[in-house]
Amino acid sequence: MNDRYRAAATMYLVYGIVYWLGGFYLWLHGVGRGSTESVVWIALGAALVVLVPFLLLRRRPWFERWILSRRDFARLIAIFLVLRIVAVLRVVVREDAAVVATPWGGEISYRVAGAVFVLVAAGAAFLLARAAWAAEPAP
Repeated sequence: MNDRYRAAATMYLVYGIVYWLGGFYLWLHGVGRGSTESVVWIALGAALVVLVPFLLLRRRPWFERWILSRRDFARLIAIFLVLRIVAVLRVVVREDAAVVATPWGGEISYRVAGAVFVLVAAGAAFLLARAAWAAEPAP
């Protein structure tokens, strides 16, 4: 059972790093820049990249006693990830997707970047759902 949660935590970490780096890169290129709110979201995102895998990796008695079980936490994160996938899919299917310069030269459209992001997020959502909704092993 811990292997399912370990896989989910690892994939969420990968998802979080991709999401955070992409958001930070867009912010560096002026998307959402200029407001203190954007800095708060970047900091919150960085905290979640670390916190969510930390809470999924193994049981935390203080968390499970006062907040949520690890199973329910994984369920919530999986649901939120599905909602994030739907939001990004709206960008992917739009006809007039913007483009941003790439670090290696050239440009990449939001459609292509969003499609890659959807694949990573879907993998994380799948592993989270598998950990959260799989049958518990018999004692």
